Amino acid sequence: MDDTETEIARAIDLAYKAVATRERTVSELKTCLERKRIDPSAIEAAVEELTASGFLDDERYARQFAEDKRTLELWGGDRIARDLQRRGIEPQLVEAACSTQSRSDELETALVLLGERVAQLGGDDRARDKAWRLLLRRGYEAELAYEAVRLHERRLASRSQAA
Repeated sequence: MDDTETEIARAIDLAYKAVATRERTVSELKTCLERKRIDPSAIEAAVEELTASGFLDDERYARQFAEDKRTLELWGGDRIARDLQRRGIEPQLVEAACSTQSRSDELETALVLLGERVAQLGGDDRARDKAWRLLLRRGYEAELAYEAVRLHERRLASRSQAA
């Protein structure tokens, strides 16, 4: 084995170890291998190997990431898109992953978040503003966040009247 083959074998071994601990994007794996001072040609060989074997798939990563963040952390589409872009996912894959949820589904997710985090609004502008900002931080569009706060306020009012 010459030095190039040894470097490629080392890169592939390190790449498999990196994806064994958690799923990674192509960009994250390249950065990980660069930190270990792997030669760029060996990094490309490792990426090709892991992509061919199915261990590295940015499309799958983006879909799974978006679904997990929506259901587990109640993130909105804007925040998911920003985070995927930061992780080096290509724009068309980000768009595909974020477009799987309809506006009404995203509104319902925002209402679930408000139900968990905002017990009452009471007609108070400060409380409404605080709830709206919470939704913006979680990555919901401003217009959708406003609508969600209003719907949440109506739901709270109807519950208090029914009690």
